[in-house]
Amino acid sequence: MGGNIGDQELALLKFVAEEGSLTVGEVAERFGEPRSLARSTVLTMMERLRKKGHLTRRHVRGVYRYASRASSGEVLRDVVRGFVERTLGGSVAPFVAYLSDEAELSQAELDELDQLVSRLQAKRDEP
Repeated sequence: MGGNIGDQELALLKFVAEEGSLTVGEVAERFGEPRSLARSTVLTMMERLRKKGHLTRRHVRGVYRYASRASSGEVLRDVVRGFVERTLGGSVAPFVAYLSDEAELSQAELDELDQLVSRLQAKRDEP
């Protein structure tokens, strides 16, 4: 998928990925209004995301319905991948250092990180 996306676009993309196929009006009402975004702003954002390849658009019964090309989890993974590659030069070490020095993690989050490290070690040990 092409192009960087901003925080507001990411929030909109996650919303569409979680909600499924939506019209601009539905997104404007349920996503835009609580954030004080005009319908025209929502439309502009959705079209920008479509042109970048993140959303699809189909004409259904006289209206366009937009959907995410990826699940919400995939959207976040792509954002994290882009951040690591562009901002951290491909190294996750600065992020891990941040987690150990700055982040307050719950036991559930620590358990999830342990599972991820175990998976990484298993992948590395594969022949």
